[in-house]
Amino acid sequence: MNKTERLLAIVMELQRSKLLTADELAETLGVSARTIYRDMQALSEAGVPVIGETGSGYSLMEGYFLPPISFSVEEAVSLLLGAEFIEKRFDPAFRHSARSSRRKIEAILSGPIRQETNRIQGSIRLLQKDETVTMTEKVNLGIIREAMLESKKIRFTYHKRVAESDGNRVTARTVSPFGLAHDEQNGWLLLAFCDLREDIRHFRVSRISDLTVTQDTFQAPDNFNLQSYRPKDTRSIWVRAIFNPEITDKVEEANHYYMEAAESKEDGYHVAFRVRQPEELLSWILGWGADVVVTEPESFKNRVREEIEKMKERY
Repeated sequence: MNKTERLLAIVMELQRSKLLTADELAETLGVSARTIYRDMQALSEAGVPVIGETGSGYSLMEGYFLPPISFSVEEAVSLLLGAEFIEKRFDPAFRHSARSSRRKIEAILSGPIRQETNRIQGSIRLLQKDETVTMTEKVNLGIIREAMLESKKIRFTYHKRVAESDGNRVTARTVSPFGLAHDEQNGWLLLAFCDLREDIRHFRVSRISDLTVTQDTFQAPDNFNLQSYRPKDTRSIWVRAIFNPEITDKVEEANHYYMEAAESKEDGYHVAFRVRQPEELLSWILGWGADVVVTEPESFKNRVREEIEKMKERY
């Protein structure tokens, strides 16, 4: 990165972060703090309104913005794909903003860059789930997002895939929504403090129904940070199974979330799972038919047998 590129990068970082120290800028740009001091002097001499606050860092005078900048093909494709992802996976408000952003980006691209960007973008496709499920998630996402902005609790009916210890799969929940996360296997997940469980819980947005915003407000804990948050691992039950060696590659590709270890042996592909309840694996195990045998625990082996007997009665 030459000096001109570095000066532009400094201004962009200050526009994005508002206030940064010389050490923070130096670490981001891979230079020394002394270099940053010289760059700040150069920016000031060039008329960029940089404000230095002793003990705090550098910032830009409020209202100062860089003029429109140009994008490389790779940068343009990255931004347009990101906008497409948001357009497909977020609620209507964000979908509208993403579509508007995409049009603005396309409008400032030069002719050759736009042609090359269209060519590359045309060779990449973002697949999405069934539209009915996706639309349900989008509606829920919009309501949840508004509730988070207003710091209001939400109430909904939650449909669990596996029944609780009391046998119920459907429960009414009132929660304080702390954040949203997207997982390729589970889709959108709501992280919230659940009044019923008196702890932070995860809820798949697609399993939420009858969602409403209450008038009760909440305040997230000062020490809660969505980016660094890691859920408690409560999986304590081990399930082991042996798969037909001929489908080893398929099992590996499936890459089930609960898989902890796997090893190919003479008698087959041995896989160990760690779960909260073995029932969480039942449908997935049955989906492999005769190509898998559960070896432990014995209680889960019996549960698989019971389900097979029920299936035989239907046929």
